[in-house]
Amino acid sequence: MNKIAGRVHPALIAVWAAIVAVGHLMPTIPMLGTGRSFSLSAALTPLSGIFFGPIAGALCSAAGGFVGSFIAPHTAWMGPFTFIVGTSTAFTTGCVAWGKWPPVKLSAGGNFIINGGIIVYIAGVSLWYTQEIGRSIVYFPIVSYGFGFVALIIGSIFAHRLFASKKPPARFAALWLCAFAGMMGGASIGNFFSLVLFGLPRELWAFLMFVQPLERVVFALGAMLIGAPLIAGLEKIGIFVGPHSEDDATHLPAP
Repeated sequence: MNKIAGRVHPALIAVWAAIVAVGHLMPTIPMLGTGRSFSLSAALTPLSGIFFGPIAGALCSAAGGFVGSFIAPHTAWMGPFTFIVGTSTAFTTGCVAWGKWPPVKLSAGGNFIINGGIIVYIAGVSLWYTQEIGRSIVYFPIVSYGFGFVALIIGSIFAHRLFASKKPPARFAALWLCAFAGMMGGASIGNFFSLVLFGLPRELWAFLMFVQPLERVVFALGAMLIGAPLIAGLEKIGIFVGPHSEDDATHLPAP
């Protein structure tokens, strides 16, 4: 567990998973065109990846999302499997915030490192084209996911040092970039399940192509506004989360 969580205590991850679960009980906001809704957990889920990294963050959101689907079934549009979308979101967000993961063997001479979030986007796009409706609106992933992919690339380059600067504007920017990239990655997986389970018509997807990114822009702002004061407040009491938590904990003054 220490290998997964780094220097963050597993109890803190468990507490955040409980908060994500309870977030499903908070007032929901309808998603345009689909009849589904966002709960507060939509803004909390990407923070799991930012706080704890891609693996621990994904596990945290998976646990919170799974429990949340039972305590607030009205938010669970895929039943107990709704957590898959949140898990993808947290993993993608964590990959952007914490750096490049995992190493991919390129040759006997070394490894080629890619950002794991790219894998989620590739999976989402590939799954989209497995469906007939998806193939009928071939440019949907390019337009809709393209905004998130750009945020992923920019975040992968700059987010780590923006977090390191500890200046509020830099942290706000880093949080938004990571959250938006992660939410669009999760949406790419969720859209596939929407195609399979509900067969939403082509006309609706043409509408959602631009609406989905705008919705995630708003919820990324929510994650940013929740995450920035949380990180700052936890630091003041000696609890460090986020990409530089290990470095910050190392530089604590001796008792």
